[in-house]
Amino acid sequence: MAQVIESPFDNIEDAHDFMTQLGQTIFETKLEIEGDLLRDSNSNFPRRVEALKLALHTLIKLEFHMQRSGRVLNDLRTLRRLLFEERTVTVLTARPQADGNAKAESLMTRVAPRSALRIAGTA
Repeated sequence: MAQVIESPFDNIEDAHDFMTQLGQTIFETKLEIEGDLLRDSNSNFPRRVEALKLALHTLIKLEFHMQRSGRVLNDLRTLRRLLFEERTVTVLTARPQADGNAKAESLMTRVAPRSALRIAGTA
């Protein structure tokens, strides 16, 4: 029998949840480092202060990249929903059928192209 190993990244939602938790941990760690830096800024250990500054700088960069990755995951989720028609809206149409009852249809939401969004008078 083949054993199926579950991964925390089996789907985009699980990866998004992981990224959210990781982003929160990075934010909390950044706050702790900022507190340590404020407390140790006047200490007799300049190398410790420099190490804390470097750690804070690295956490800020990591936080930035995590936010960008979260946006990319959101885009992928949206694309998947559009491709697999998970973002359909079911509405009751006004068209009567032969028996006089209305029919429920799935309608895709349409997005205007960017060229149609230009402000009047601009080229």
